[in-house]
Amino acid sequence: MSPDRPTLPPVRLPSEAELARDALAAPLLVRAVRLARWAGPETRVDQDGELDEGQLAAAAVALGLIPDEDGQAYAGEAWRVALDTGLVLADVSDEEPPAGAADEPQAGTVTAGEQLPLVTGGAPGDVLALWRDALETALADAAAPLFDDLAEVTGEDGEIDLDALDWDPEQEADFLDAVLGNLYLLTVSGGGPADSAVPLPALAASMLVPDDMREPTDDVLEQVSEAMMRLDDQFRVLEPIGLVEYQPVDEALMAEEPDDAAEAAGAADAATEEDVQRYGMVRLTPLGLYGVRTRLVEAGLTAPVIGELADKDADALLGGVADYPEAAALAETAAWLVGRDPAGAARDLLAAARGVDARAPLRRLHCQQALTLVGADAEPAVREVLDDPRLGGLARVWLAERGAPDVPPPPEAMIFWLAVDTIAAQLDAAGGEDLDELRDLVEGLTGQHGGFFDAAWRVDHPATPEVLEAMGRLHRDKTMAKEARKAAFKARSKSGA
Repeated sequence: MSPDRPTLPPVRLPSEAELARDALAAPLLVRAVRLARWAGPETRVDQDGELDEGQLAAAAVALGLIPDEDGQAYAGEAWRVALDTGLVLADVSDEEPPAGAADEPQAGTVTAGEQLPLVTGGAPGDVLALWRDALETALADAAAPLFDDLAEVTGEDGEIDLDALDWDPEQEADFLDAVLGNLYLLTVSGGGPADSAVPLPALAASMLVPDDMREPTDDVLEQVSEAMMRLDDQFRVLEPIGLVEYQPVDEALMAEEPDDAAEAAGAADAATEEDVQRYGMVRLTPLGLYGVRTRLVEAGLTAPVIGELADKDADALLGGVADYPEAAALAETAAWLVGRDPAGAARDLLAAARGVDARAPLRRLHCQQALTLVGADAEPAVREVLDDPRLGGLARVWLAERGAPDVPPPPEAMIFWLAVDTIAAQLDAAGGEDLDELRDLVEGLTGQHGGFFDAAWRVDHPATPEVLEAMGRLHRDKTMAKEARKAAFKARSKSGA
């Protein structure tokens, strides 16, 4: 994997068929389809293909809505989706209206678009492509200026003074993309969709509070408060397309002074769950995870999906799950094992676990975990490697854990090699973070084996010096830590490094 191509944690997604059903049930797409079927030759549109003002009330009625201001706004939103996705086509004249008719509506020809039949006859992939187009329209609407903001810069002639509008469309769209990216990361960081929603204050703070800022300043808290209010409007727009499930900010909070709202945003962690929920809660739906992931991939990020390695070989599996959280790695491995002969799969996994490169220890760790999913049928393949100096220790551990009979005792050299290999794998997996479990492993090993470091520095493993240095950093006993550092020096001298 290229280092300049960021990799996100893997995500669990439903099948394309399930996602397509969710897409067709999204309220905004449902309304767009209904308008596409309602429209006909008599439907009047303006030069941009938008419904003529006089048609909005009829469109609202066609949607089963009250034809008031809100109903007409919903109809206009649904019509834009129908236009942008190709559910309807509006053929409008490019010619200037005749003199004296500038204020008269210019009727365009409206016909059903070629995408409309896909709603009932398209494959799941076709439906999802249609939904992604609808999502783009919803995202553009969410990033657009608020109506109140537009009203403030609209002159008596109805023209909008864009220069007076404090709005950068590209910046607004980028911020919304970043928010959705953060929400995606918060959702999948545990290896799959989270059951709980993310508090809006936490999401806004993740965008604006620097990682190294221990206590947010008043200025930053005010920015967080303003962002929360903007996100509240945006998530209300995005919920009908099925991207998120959203519990809006309590209307009573809108009347609070900005300083009070900012203070509440900063104190969200200390508030009760009920208090936090008043400030808005948002969760990406499975369809939303699919949609945001697609956009992230298009932006150049690597965003794995659990199950995408199922048809690959064992080398690709062990390499692919190397940086997955444990639960996600096991889920990916379980999908890979489906339909495979257990003994053959075990042999393939063991073969893929060989090697002396830097990532080989982690492959062996994932191989051992994968073998626990194969079960007893893997035993013949595991016994075949008992005499292998690199895999024999792993094989003995697996057999012993299953209570298998006739497991030969390991030679001392194999015990220490396996210890170094295991710690190297754990160091790679930890990536320098959350080392408490590894510290317990290190102290447990040195406690079980007297003179551990006298033997460990002689182990013929590429990672021996690095492992011993790490043990010196991790061990809480100063004497043992010093012995580890001495052993690391001997190991480096022995290897000539």
